[in-house]
Amino acid sequence: MIKILDSLSGKKEILEPTKNRPLRLFVCGPTVYDYPHIGNYRTFAAFDLIVNYLRSQKYKVFYLQNITDIDNKIIKKGIDEKTSPLLIAKKYEKIYHEGEKKLNIGSVTKYARATGHIKEITKQVQTLLKKGYAYKIKDGWYFNIAKFIDYGKLSGRTSLQAEDAVTRIDESVNKINKGDFALWKFPDTFTDSELDDKAKGKKFLIDGGEPLWKTPLGWGRPGWHIEDTAITEKYFGTQYDIHGGATELKFPHHEAEIAQQESASGKKPLVKIWMHMGILFVDGKKMSKSLNNFISVDDFLKKHRVNVYRYIIASYHYRSPINYTEQLAKDAQKTLDNISGFLAKLSLLKNKSSSVKIEIKKYDGAFCAAMNDDLNSPEALAVIFTFINEINPKIWNLSKKDGQIITRWLNEKLKIFKIFLKPLKIPANIKLLALKRELLRTNKQFAQSDLLRKKIEALGYSIEDTPVGQMITKIES
Repeated sequence: MIKILDSLSGKKEILEPTKNRPLRLFVCGPTVYDYPHIGNYRTFAAFDLIVNYLRSQKYKVFYLQNITDIDNKIIKKGIDEKTSPLLIAKKYEKIYHEGEKKLNIGSVTKYARATGHIKEITKQVQTLLKKGYAYKIKDGWYFNIAKFIDYGKLSGRTSLQAEDAVTRIDESVNKINKGDFALWKFPDTFTDSELDDKAKGKKFLIDGGEPLWKTPLGWGRPGWHIEDTAITEKYFGTQYDIHGGATELKFPHHEAEIAQQESASGKKPLVKIWMHMGILFVDGKKMSKSLNNFISVDDFLKKHRVNVYRYIIASYHYRSPINYTEQLAKDAQKTLDNISGFLAKLSLLKNKSSSVKIEIKKYDGAFCAAMNDDLNSPEALAVIFTFINEINPKIWNLSKKDGQIITRWLNEKLKIFKIFLKPLKIPANIKLLALKRELLRTNKQFAQSDLLRKKIEALGYSIEDTPVGQMITKIES
């Protein structure tokens, strides 16, 4: 039985998918207007881990993620670069997916672009209009938050704070309430009839760098919040299991989603469980270009392996913030090296019988108990470390079969975190030096064998003498 903390109720709720349906999970995806950084990917890597675990427990998961490919930021980028906003979105969506691949993120069932769901967006706005939740002013159709009495129930807020993105709440002096947000935005250049003339019978055009669609709502483009609820209603219906996203989206974005969908459908709640990911900071500060502390995926991978990133993600609870530092990455690599060393020892085992009792079932149960309790990945990792620490002192008393069983179990658990530890490939020259050293030791020529050890270390490898022979490992800088 898996329990997950619901951000709305503040309680751990039992995960119970609707009968005869897959577990339906929606996560707010990226706005594709610039190069994403490792902080942006924290949410997506954490949900990748979560979905991996759920699927390992035989849950059928439909993981839906939207792509915001129309937004003020995309339009501005297109104008600045003197190109189409659609080309901007296409370029950076491709870069986003490339980053996912580089970070071993790959559990999404369906990506849904906002521009591919204009019909569904229009329909939902029309429903809100008919039910009295929407009103029209000069620059578009807006949602009247005063008509939805539950507004603020997720975040405990109904108004903006200094850190909120004002552009995402849509400022207009003509709004009924300061917190009202745009459902459909009109262009501020031409009237509908003028745009009809320009479009020459087409339903879409780009005017002044702004993509516009001809709909029953008038010429315009969707507001940010309505994109997500229109998409989830199409694929999941009006209610579903889990909605996730970064914690900074709780207000106003997720509040707006609740208001829109529950008003349009008349059904509550929108979702059974709300999940919010902690922010990844760098040296105690939020990652941003203005602070020059922006770390791209490529820059990270120039210094560190992808396993380091995935280990960092797994070593923090999904709701907790992460303060990224270079030391954190180095410590992660050191831990991974220790696990690799343990696996290397297991591969050397030759005994046909064992004098040690291996309690895999006990540790497997403890691992699952940790993950079942609000997907506590750091506690699950602690179970692995406890297991390794118990086995290590008596590892040379294990049989070869024991080693294979432990290796299989450990790799199975690490796979959930997308951590893949491959056997180290030792260069031929290092193998030859190690063989010469072993012969010297056999002949009790210890001074010469120590010189070879130092030579091997100078070439970036360490050598350890074990009861079953030499073990060579790479020295990480």
